[in-house]
Amino acid sequence: MTKITKPNEVKRDWVVIDATGKTFGRMLTEVAVLLRGKHKPCYTPNVDCGDYVIIINASKATYTGLNKGEDKLYHRHSGYFGSVKSEKFSDLLAKNPVKLYKLAVRGMLPKTKLGKEMIKKLKVYEGGEHPHTAQITKEGK
Repeated sequence: MTKITKPNEVKRDWVVIDATGKTFGRMLTEVAVLLRGKHKPCYTPNVDCGDYVIIINASKATYTGLNKGEDKLYHRHSGYFGSVKSEKFSDLLAKNPVKLYKLAVRGMLPKTKLGKEMIKKLKVYEGGEHPHTAQITKEGK
C-alpha cells in the first residue's frame, strides 16, 4: 500500500545554489523541483514537501536568447480598465533581479494556496552573503 505523507512528517532541508555562470531558466526549473519536493521519495502532490532554497549571486547568472532583454515583457494588471503595465526583462534585471527570480519560479509552481506557500521558501540574494548560515544543511548543485 502507498504511504501518504502528512504535513507534520515532512523533513525540510536548506539548499544553497550559487547562480554564478548558470543558465537562468535551467537553474530555476531545478529550484522549482526542490521547492515542490518532487526530488524526494515521500512526494505527495497535495502536501508541501519541498525544501528551503537560497539563491546567491543572483545578478551573475547567464541568460540565453539574442534579444530577450528587449523582447521579453512582464505584465501586471490591477483589475481596472487600461491599467496593464509592462516591464522589459532587461529593466527588471537591472532594477530588481530578486523580483525577476520570484516571478519566474512562481510561474512553475501550482497556482493554488499550496503554490503560494511554496514560493515563501525561496530566498534570493544579489550578492554572495545570506543571513541563513545557521540553517544550512547541504550545499546546492
